[in-house]
Amino acid sequence: MSKTFLITGGAGFIGSAVVRELIANTQHTVVNVDKLTYAGNLESLASVEHSERYTFVQADICDSQAITQLFEQYQPDIVMHLAAESHVDRSIDGPGEFIQTNVVGTAVLLEAARGYWKSLQEMEADKAAAFRFHHISTDEVYGDLEGTDDLFTESTPYAPSSPYSASKASSDHLVRAWQRTYGLPTVITNCSNNYGPYHFPEKLIPLMILNALAGKPLPVYGNGQQIRDWLYVEDHARALIKVATEGGVGETYNIGGHNEKANLTVVETLCDLLQILVPNDRNYRDLITFVTDRPGHDVRYAIDASKIERELGWKPEETFETGLRKTVEWYLANETWWKRVQDGRYQGQRL
Repeated sequence: MSKTFLITGGAGFIGSAVVRELIANTQHTVVNVDKLTYAGNLESLASVEHSERYTFVQADICDSQAITQLFEQYQPDIVMHLAAESHVDRSIDGPGEFIQTNVVGTAVLLEAARGYWKSLQEMEADKAAAFRFHHISTDEVYGDLEGTDDLFTESTPYAPSSPYSASKASSDHLVRAWQRTYGLPTVITNCSNNYGPYHFPEKLIPLMILNALAGKPLPVYGNGQQIRDWLYVEDHARALIKVATEGGVGETYNIGGHNEKANLTVVETLCDLLQILVPNDRNYRDLITFVTDRPGHDVRYAIDASKIERELGWKPEETFETGLRKTVEWYLANETWWKRVQDGRYQGQRL
């Protein structure tokens, strides 16, 4: 049965992947709400912009009046809340924007959703019963697994390290409070590091690809032994849709790629792949440069994604090797997209 999805942050990296997946492979309708900050890019949605099932609205999730009007106008069945400031480096430099968007914006959205849901209970009980508010979060809320072989589970205590992860932890707590106090039918997902096409080039993998192609240094924090679990963004999009449509009210689902890799290993693997796809007389590995580590840098994240596989039947389709190759090949084939991103917005500088 076709549903209307209201997606916040749908012009961002993960949000645009969700929108493309919904329009290309389902019969659902999408209302994409995005403020279009530096990382929002409507060119990432060129393949769906003419679909009759797709609508874009430029709005700020902190604008209570605008958000309330969107609920009234589009009458969504499912809210998928992806809008967020998400880069740790930027949160260290300017935490205020992260508090405003990730905490205040989530509170505004929850209140608008609660008011809308209450009106549904009075007018359309069946639609109210099927309504879902899906909050998309990060594994960084759990903190650091340094020195252990543990994995993050849905019951791991929160211990955020950066202003970014603290702001996301705050928003998670708000969502759970609105579910417990008001009964709002919510569900939360916490994901590992995403990578793939249309990724804004301040993040590790796209930055390394573009710097390598330009012959620039490949800056690696500290000794490069920080470990992350890597999740291909299109696998993540499929998981999010499954949770939004099949997940249990009040439940949390961790989503990971089963790909723990040290940052240095990721960069070296990228260099070797580029050497095959774009041969260079100078070995790309020679561009690797170690730089002063990020303040408060977590050493290891790792997701236990067994719950979502067991209860909802999702598991990633891509291995790290197949996903990385697809990612590199996409950047090689889409120079126009990333050159426009670089023009005036981000030239690969350390923040």
